[in-house]
Amino acid sequence: MPSNALRDGEIVDGHVREPTTAAALTEWREAERSVAVARRGRVAAQAAMEAAELATQAAQRTAAAAKAALESATLAETSAAETAAAARVVVQSTREDMAFTEDDVARADIAEVEAQERYRRAVSRADTEH
Repeated sequence: MPSNALRDGEIVDGHVREPTTAAALTEWREAERSVAVARRGRVAAQAAMEAAELATQAAQRTAAAAKAALESATLAETSAAETAAAARVVVQSTREDMAFTEDDVARADIAEVEAQERYRRAVSRADTEH
C-alpha cells in the first residue's frame, strides 16, 4: 500500500473512511478464524479441566483404598500375632500332655509286667499245689 494511501478508519476532511467490501470480508474471515481457534482452545481447556477433576477423584479413591489396605494389613498382622501366640500355647499344652501320656504309658507298662509276673507266680503256685 503506498504511504500516502488512506487506511480504513482514518478521518479525512471530517469523514471516516469505511473499508471496502473485500477488506471487510477479509477482516470478518480473520475474526471467524480467531473465534474458531479460541473455541477450540476453550473446548481443550474444558476437557483438560474435566480430566483433572476425574484424576483428582481417582487419586482420592486410590488414597482411600490404600488407607483401607493399610488398616487391613495392620489388622491381619495383629491377628497373625495373636494366632501365633495361641499356637504357642497349644504346642506347650500338647507337650505337657505328651509328657504325662508318656508317664502314663511307662506306668502302665510297669503295671502290666508286674501283673504278668504275679500271674506267672500264681500259675506256678497252682501247679506245685496240685
